[in-house]
Amino acid sequence: MSDSFLAFAAARSTQAEALGAAIRRLSESVSSFAREGRLSGPGPVFVGIGASLAATCAPVWELRSRGIHSWRLGAGDHPLPFPASSHPVFGVSQSGRSAETLAVLESVEAERRYAVVNVVPSPIADVAPGVIGLGSIPDSYASTIGYTATVAALGILADAWNGGRIDDGWARLGEVFATVEQDIQEHVRSLAPLFANATSADFVGTGPAVGSAEESALLFREVARIPSTGMSTRQYLHGSMESAGGGVHVLFGDEREHAIARTLANSGHRVILITGEPVDGDDPLLHRVPVPRLPAAQRAVIEILVAQILVEAVAEVRGVDVEEFVFHNADIKVAAERPAV
Repeated sequence: MSDSFLAFAAARSTQAEALGAAIRRLSESVSSFAREGRLSGPGPVFVGIGASLAATCAPVWELRSRGIHSWRLGAGDHPLPFPASSHPVFGVSQSGRSAETLAVLESVEAERRYAVVNVVPSPIADVAPGVIGLGSIPDSYASTIGYTATVAALGILADAWNGGRIDDGWARLGEVFATVEQDIQEHVRSLAPLFANATSADFVGTGPAVGSAEESALLFREVARIPSTGMSTRQYLHGSMESAGGGVHVLFGDEREHAIARTLANSGHRVILITGEPVDGDDPLLHRVPVPRLPAAQRAVIEILVAQILVEAVAEVRGVDVEEFVFHNADIKVAAERPAV
């Protein structure tokens, strides 16, 4: 894969099939790492930026749920060199060229460096002795399959860490993804007019769904150019909710998120609730999008499918060209081939 990208719609149209194929490759790759004893000991520290950082959220939740200390850190948010520790450091970058992530890995001793990337070879893959590659899958500029396959790679890795078993549901997720897409697409697209005159969008998720909220906000900024924020449910409740008004509120979750959705709708705000549970009552401002009950990382893959369908439709409603980006920054990616030192 080079710097040429698929159109957003084209990447989405083949995503279910590409995801299923990627999961098969990744399951074998991760299993091979496990057999070699490379997925044991202190839990992984995942470093990334943008969509790659969002992709690490649910897998870290899965690891912590098993009692394994694991973290996700913004690659550009810490002074270098990265502190010495016994924890392996996984650089997560779909392009394999994220400058901040590469800088973190290069500051860590070689035996602690790992990479989860789509593109191999790439600068990040080249500096890491342990590489889990997605398969250089063609992707869209505002990432679709690159994101969902990264979540899958990290979720499978989380399952297998320290002798764990890769959940059987991963083998079926490509088919589940295709079925859910067919079932919800018309309904989700029908919600796009809610954003026609929206001045902002809030995306809020329960613990493991914070990454879905973050990535959804990023997509809405990139694709539909709506000022958007992604945050956790608990952060939202601690003051951020007070500025509700003029926008749309998209919630991911099954418990506290239902109460927030009702509170916002009762106050006259437009709400989309992406949930695995039925919604009590009938409020014209509260719109439910059903998703299956799945383990956290698998569900994160389905949650972002909802956002992908929705943002494409919203861009159409607002007359935004999905393929056109406004700003191009020269210092966030390193060259695909770096000069020898």
